[in-house]
Amino acid sequence: MYDPTVARLTYRALLGRRRALILGALPLLLIAISVVVRGLAGADDQTAADLLGGLALATMVPIIGVIAGTGAIGPEIDDGSVVYLLSKPLKRPTIIFTKLIVAVAVTMVFSALPTLIAGFILNGNGQQIAVAYTVAALVSSIAYAAVFLLLGTVSRHAVVFGLVYALVWEALFGSLVPGARTLSVQQWSLAVAHKVAGGDLVTSDVGLTTATVLLVAVTVLATWYAGQKLRTLTLAGEE
Repeated sequence: MYDPTVARLTYRALLGRRRALILGALPLLLIAISVVVRGLAGADDQTAADLLGGLALATMVPIIGVIAGTGAIGPEIDDGSVVYLLSKPLKRPTIIFTKLIVAVAVTMVFSALPTLIAGFILNGNGQQIAVAYTVAALVSSIAYAAVFLLLGTVSRHAVVFGLVYALVWEALFGSLVPGARTLSVQQWSLAVAHKVAGGDLVTSDVGLTTATVLLVAVTVLATWYAGQKLRTLTLAGEE
């Protein structure tokens, strides 16, 4: 289910100079803002929770997920180079699963690690806030990578659709419309973070059991369907 050659090519594509600069911009911004906030406001648990929840989890993680998830396969489909990959004796689910692993790893490194660093800068992990939001970033990275990898497989406008979901649904509707929060990866990951932190600083509108089931279901279904679509793409090309 994992092919090292596909993984190496995918890492190379995702971590090219231009894309690496884009991936690194938001984490650097988060850390810089955290340093400024800590210098101006001191160590405050509520401020740390607000910044990590509003900037890190609600904005940075899904955007990085869009870049990594769609970038893992979308450009290859757009420029036609995926044909060379599909001509190799590799099972289509193996290709998708390998690219998913790479996308998850990249998303975690560029989102969860900066979240942890920012949390320690803001309040030294008081009330486990830094760790809680880091766990949320790790968990959501898996689901985001799977969803956006699927988008990269089925649409040539995956980046646009991904950004609409990340910035409009997650950041806007997810914070303003109660019903939309149930269908939000952000809220599912916050349920896990709430379990880690305890208390009232980290909250979610979704219960932990429901959140866990939905995170697993979305990840598995998105990965499976991406594999099916890639198989269909091969058949269309052969015809």
